[in-house]
Amino acid sequence: HITDIYRDLGYPVIEASAEDGAGLAALKTALTGHTCAFVGQSGVGKSSLVNAVLPGAELAVGDLSGVSGLGQHTTTTARLFRLPEGGRLIDSPGIREFGLWHISEEELLHGYRELSELAGYCKFRNCSHRNEPGCALITAAENGDIDEERLSNFYQIADTLDEEGRERYQ
Repeated sequence: HITDIYRDLGYPVIEASAEDGAGLAALKTALTGHTCAFVGQSGVGKSSLVNAVLPGAELAVGDLSGVSGLGQHTTTTARLFRLPEGGRLIDSPGIREFGLWHISEEELLHGYRELSELAGYCKFRNCSHRNEPGCALITAAENGDIDEERLSNFYQIADTLDEEGRERYQ
């Protein structure tokens, strides 16, 4: 489902698995000739994918936690690998915490291309996109024109922004 959301928004999506080799050919093709970084939460399998794409890399990978069933933080520094077909691949340490305290809510909105495109069509110029009548974002979500989960995600992240960031937006 989540991959469909991003495909519908025009983002290229490659589903790849280091365990069964699914999607690795498409991933290798996408990496060729580019500098790419594998970025994500700790323990999601970034290093396992690097090992699958570049078997000679022999990166250490952690076992799944017996407690949580999730991967464990293994990579501690970013490493750059040259791809035989051309290009470079960076394996990065996992992200434990994510924060956007340095941006405004308006800047955050621009990270959601489908929401940003609608924001100028609200009834009120200073719409907070929360409960104003005539909000183009809320109307689009109610009509199924945008994914409600993405709008909810925007709200959740926006609510973590600091006061200074919110004040710059309003």
